[in-house]
Amino acid sequence: MWWGGRGQSFNIAPQKAEPDMGLSGPKSVQRTGMLESRSCQLGSHLASGCLPGEQILAWAPGVRKGLEPELPGTLICTNLRVTFQPCGWQRSQETPLSSEYDFVLVNIGRLEAVSGLSRVQLLRPGSPLKFTPEEILIHGRDFRLLRVAFEAGGLEPQAFQVTMAIVRARAQSSQAQQYAGISLSKAGQSSGPRKPPIPLLETSEDWETERKKQGAGSWRVSPVNERFDVATSLPHYFWVPKRTLDSEVRRAFGHFHQGRGPRLSWHHPGGSDLLRCGGFYTASDPNKEDIRAVESMLQAGHSDVVLVDTVDELPSLTDVQLAHLKLRALCLPDSSAAEEKWLSALEGTRWLDYVRSCLRKASDISVLVTSRVRSVVLQERGDRDFNGLLSSLVQLLSAPEARTLLGFQSLVQREWVAAGHPFLTRLGVTGASEEAPVFLLFLDCVWQLLQQFPAEFEFSEFFLLALHDSARVPDTLTFLRDTPWERGKQSGQFNSYTQIYTAGYSQLPAGNSVNPQLSVWDWDLRYSSEQILQFHNPGYDPEHCPDSWLPRQQPNFMVSGPPSSVWLFSRGALTPLNQLCPWRDSPSLLAVSSRWLPRPAISSESLADQEWGLPSHWGACPLPPGLLLPGYLGPQIRLWRRCYLRGRPEVQKGLSAPTISGLQDELSHLQELLRKWTPRISPEDHSEKRDPNTIVSQSR
Repeated sequence: MWWGGRGQSFNIAPQKAEPDMGLSGPKSVQRTGMLESRSCQLGSHLASGCLPGEQILAWAPGVRKGLEPELPGTLICTNLRVTFQPCGWQRSQETPLSSEYDFVLVNIGRLEAVSGLSRVQLLRPGSPLKFTPEEILIHGRDFRLLRVAFEAGGLEPQAFQVTMAIVRARAQSSQAQQYAGISLSKAGQSSGPRKPPIPLLETSEDWETERKKQGAGSWRVSPVNERFDVATSLPHYFWVPKRTLDSEVRRAFGHFHQGRGPRLSWHHPGGSDLLRCGGFYTASDPNKEDIRAVESMLQAGHSDVVLVDTVDELPSLTDVQLAHLKLRALCLPDSSAAEEKWLSALEGTRWLDYVRSCLRKASDISVLVTSRVRSVVLQERGDRDFNGLLSSLVQLLSAPEARTLLGFQSLVQREWVAAGHPFLTRLGVTGASEEAPVFLLFLDCVWQLLQQFPAEFEFSEFFLLALHDSARVPDTLTFLRDTPWERGKQSGQFNSYTQIYTAGYSQLPAGNSVNPQLSVWDWDLRYSSEQILQFHNPGYDPEHCPDSWLPRQQPNFMVSGPPSSVWLFSRGALTPLNQLCPWRDSPSLLAVSSRWLPRPAISSESLADQEWGLPSHWGACPLPPGLLLPGYLGPQIRLWRRCYLRGRPEVQKGLSAPTISGLQDELSHLQELLRKWTPRISPEDHSEKRDPNTIVSQSR
């Protein structure tokens, strides 16, 4: 992402030589004076790119390596980030964020110091530096690499100081203590109230507007969790069946894990409802009224109900984390994998397998939702990870409005942010052991859909990259809390990583208050208008807009299910159930081990391939308008090169460019490669040499 702004409050400490470090001999007074003079001059220049409240801790001249040509400049460590500022480059106040030059402290995954060809030290919080580094390697959690070689000629102390400053600042960032009082708003931006670009779903009016937009007439907005006394991980409001009383909702939710009972996620225009809930709390002892309330909410007025075992066929959180770590290690420039074995190593990470599994299951669930009028319930024990992933993918596959730029942002806000996905824990910001980038796995799945259906999505790959990077930037409260309850707290107890937006202020206000109306969706606070234009997909077909989609009822392809039918969808197959709730005659089929339920072998065909439940008149006809069924076999699932290989500039060449001039540059580069790769003519054939462009034109 792009960082920058107007330095209105900063401290610059002149970098002095420290002869007592034991790393270099005593410096003369004249040389010390020269260093201090140069430090003050550079300090004043560097401070102009600081944010309000940001402090420069240390800096050192160096050369950024890994690029062609290499860039001379200055490595800077602040209490917010590590940045490399090339010589002669000026930060634009209109482009405050830059993924090319800046590393937020919480985004640093590994820090290495190098001296010579053999001395390499991995620097951890609290570890001392054993030598003066000649190079420093900063590995980002977002697959970037910053490699800087320090200048020689008496500047060794500065190299030592900036390296140790990064180690200390990184340790403080892991303790969730810094960033308070730093303003990340665009310089000159009005500090007055701002209208959110999308509804943040923090009021009952927002939820009611969204309910009407979906046409969910049999549902209502329940305020039962207004004080977070039902579940702290649920939002203030959510949708429940209209005929269910709040007292029944409160009691029924107590029989689900973490109080996350069944509630509407999305209403299909054809009449089906997609619900999500936590696992049954089988240790509870509900009365008959509670059981009837639970069944009523699960059925949602439908006679045909399908319970989806969400985690079945999907990786565990540990699997996702391990695959992501392997992928990151493989994609960095210093990967130990041999070039000829790189693809097999990529397969060994299992990341693409997990992407494939998510797309396949989401495709099956979308068929369940669109083939019959029914209630489809996603059930995951915690209801905060794969339920959100599958629910979001199903809506992207089934609802064209979710594939618009505003619709997708609203989808993420509702199914991830408001639904209580634990962003801090899953992205490893808190250092907890439950790290697993489920949200980043979801973004990869969306990128796969964008590649397979480029005319169906209004947003572009660059928007997905911005969202991918925003998940690790301490920017707003959107991705910096684990629950809506924590996000809404204003007390100092929950102000770690809290940002204060005070654009135009020379003095920061007292306290640690934060404007809750500012969110990650306020792109104009961090991006220029030119960059925001790149968020739009130029290949999007306007005819796929929601206005041309299905009317609210589709009797021509939506048919009713069998009377009072209850199914369990697991391992690609449907199994009939005798009851919905686990407290009647037998334990829950979703809460006990698999020995209680006969499960057939996983079919090689998806539910869509088997055409289970599809009306007979579909046959070989096209799918219902608005429904996408992605491919997930073999080469249909690709590596997101622009994201995962961003640490390798040479690999980025040849990727699609956002502008005409960029396309021209890439075309020239490809033509140059073609000239290099054209088989050399033997000396005997000098007279028959031809231009490579002629060869290409004749081969067409």
